[in-house]
Amino acid sequence: MSKFKEIMGWLWPIILGLLIALVIKTYFFSLVRVDGTSMYPNLQNNELVALFKQGKIKRGTVIVFDAYGVDANAQPKDKYVKRVIGLPGDKIEYKNDGKLYVNGVQQSQSYITKKQQVAGTLTLQANEAKGVTLGSGQIFTVPKGKYFVLGDNRAASNDSRYYGFVPTNKILGTVKTGFWNDKAQVINHFVPAN
Repeated sequence: MSKFKEIMGWLWPIILGLLIALVIKTYFFSLVRVDGTSMYPNLQNNELVALFKQGKIKRGTVIVFDAYGVDANAQPKDKYVKRVIGLPGDKIEYKNDGKLYVNGVQQSQSYITKKQQVAGTLTLQANEAKGVTLGSGQIFTVPKGKYFVLGDNRAASNDSRYYGFVPTNKILGTVKTGFWNDKAQVINHFVPAN
């Protein structure tokens, strides 16, 4: 019997540690590798970032969401990383000069270049999604329970301009880069960057 106690003495902490790690990964935190360039230059292809599943979503926050059922071209298990531009109920206007207004207040967009703000955002490769209109005088409202999201690399990003708004129940969490990356700063950011 003492052999059993000895085995359980070292086995029990391992099992307990694995259970704690599973709970943390399932409900609070996990690491994800960025796949693609839609968030460039702020997030790089193959960059490792942290997903906080209980993170607060604000304008400018980078999120990961389950794209299946949001984007008609997404496959089961596809996850996208995008920046939140509009919260539920926000009134959005992207003017022809690239300036972004949310509820009538101009937003900074300092995370992308002036060129990305104009050509990247307003030059579309397909028709705008239902309910989304871009350009001066074209104001649209983000529906209740949904978010308007864009990739930082607007010219190469498949985002809300094309597939519409992201429902709250599809959002998996918020993104942060970590000290393990080449960047010295920790900023709000995040999985396949389609």
